Amino acid sequence: MITNKKIPTQEEIEKDFQEFFRKKYGDGVSVSLGRVAGPHVSPDQPEEEPPEPQKTFDLKFDLKPKDIKKYLDRYVIKQDDAKKALAIAVCDHYNHVRECHENPEAADTDYSKQNIVMLGPTGVGKTYLIRHIAKLIGVPFVKADATRFSETGYVGANVDDLIRELVAQADDNLELAQYGIIYLDEADKISTPPNIIGRDVSGRGVQIGLLKLMEETEVDLRGGNDVASQMRAAMEFQKSGKVDKEVINTRHILFIISGAFTGMEKIIKNRMHQSRIGFNADVASQKDDTAQYLEHVTPKDFIDFGFEPEFIGRLPVHVVCSELAVDDLFYILKHSEGSIIRQYENAFRAYGITVLFSDCGLRRIAEKAIEQKTGARALMTVCEKVLRNYKFELPSTGVVEFVVTAEVVDDPDSQLKKITEDTDYNRNTVMHEQVRRYEARFYADHDLKIAFDAAATEAICERASAQEKSISQVCDDILKSYQHGLNLIKQNTGQSSFTFPKEVVENPDPVLEEWIRESYTTKR
Repeated sequence: MITNKKIPTQEEIEKDFQEFFRKKYGDGVSVSLGRVAGPHVSPDQPEEEPPEPQKTFDLKFDLKPKDIKKYLDRYVIKQDDAKKALAIAVCDHYNHVRECHENPEAADTDYSKQNIVMLGPTGVGKTYLIRHIAKLIGVPFVKADATRFSETGYVGANVDDLIRELVAQADDNLELAQYGIIYLDEADKISTPPNIIGRDVSGRGVQIGLLKLMEETEVDLRGGNDVASQMRAAMEFQKSGKVDKEVINTRHILFIISGAFTGMEKIIKNRMHQSRIGFNADVASQKDDTAQYLEHVTPKDFIDFGFEPEFIGRLPVHVVCSELAVDDLFYILKHSEGSIIRQYENAFRAYGITVLFSDCGLRRIAEKAIEQKTGARALMTVCEKVLRNYKFELPSTGVVEFVVTAEVVDDPDSQLKKITEDTDYNRNTVMHEQVRRYEARFYADHDLKIAFDAAATEAICERASAQEKSISQVCDDILKSYQHGLNLIKQNTGQSSFTFPKEVVENPDPVLEEWIRESYTTKR
């Protein structure tokens, strides 16, 4: 007997799959027709939140290289040569995209896409640079580690998945996705060792797969191993009797690979030292610095490192990021808009606590971070180790303000005890830091560098406590006539840096008048 079976709805199919996966893998795994989620993965809280892409892509690209570099300077410290090279390559790429959109015939002209390879140690800002470029332009951005991929047909992710992820980041906006940026980190791990025997599944095969994407191809958005997309295709076939093929062209997708490329400097050094004349002789005689040699990398060096000639030929732009020093890490903490310090300020502010980071404290954090050899990434590690107990203890105390000094960084537990148990000690430390910050603001406002010596600083703190005024109010009262007087001294002598003794706090006007008289006797 023949019976007419009812075609299941999407909800019924999803329910059956949910039940199947729960029985097989437990409650930690769930499946929906839209996405598959595993243990510890929350759609609302992704591991790494990409910048929010624009919903509609404006092809009227009008940025100039200097515009991009200026924007990057707000977030990434140093790496000026890398920023310039990236800015130029990105402008070339998206100017060509705009031209192709305005004049379709331009797409048929010869053009080498400005795909990029970035070299440099970990923690110097490679990913951060590209992420902010994508955010500035308004295109989707996908970052992945090269080590997760394998050659098609073997266990591991397929490089085509990068394109599908790009579409997902664009909220399924195919027009936007086709202008996105794909960033592949740890690309040095897919180089083929020169002594390998047989098929290299994770090396050469992945390079060949990427080569196809970097050049130009159409990628089917219904992945063969994507359960959700196959279910949607089955349902689509049941309803209409056919399945529309969804593809995306990779012509205008910008590809960037990066890695530490450890050992590359030796290849370059050997090549350059084969001829010790002219420029090569000068380089050979200088300090053996990795970044110094990486700046002279050539496609031949990449081939000797283990990359396929065709693969490296599709990456014409070479960008080198240099290792960071203590001063660089200090500058990142103090001035970068993306400084990790902002995160800690916000964390304590949630409990009604103000945390002040002194310059000496920031420098000590930078000094400890540099010892870990992981660049700017170590800053978070140091801060978390230093301030973990502070975030645990202080919200349950009456402390509303404290300072991260060098002493706090060196001995956080004993300083925490002082801060919570000795109110006078903590108040005095906070007021001292507020004096330092007043000095910094005065310099920023008037281009005059001032510094209260130790006795003057103590006198200011005592007056603020006695008069129940803020440090800023007390200092303003003391220096209300100093701006013009100091500028006059600067005009007479060229002096722009002044140290204030205790006498300035106690009787400011006579001290200033004496300084002005002396400036006329030493007038330049």
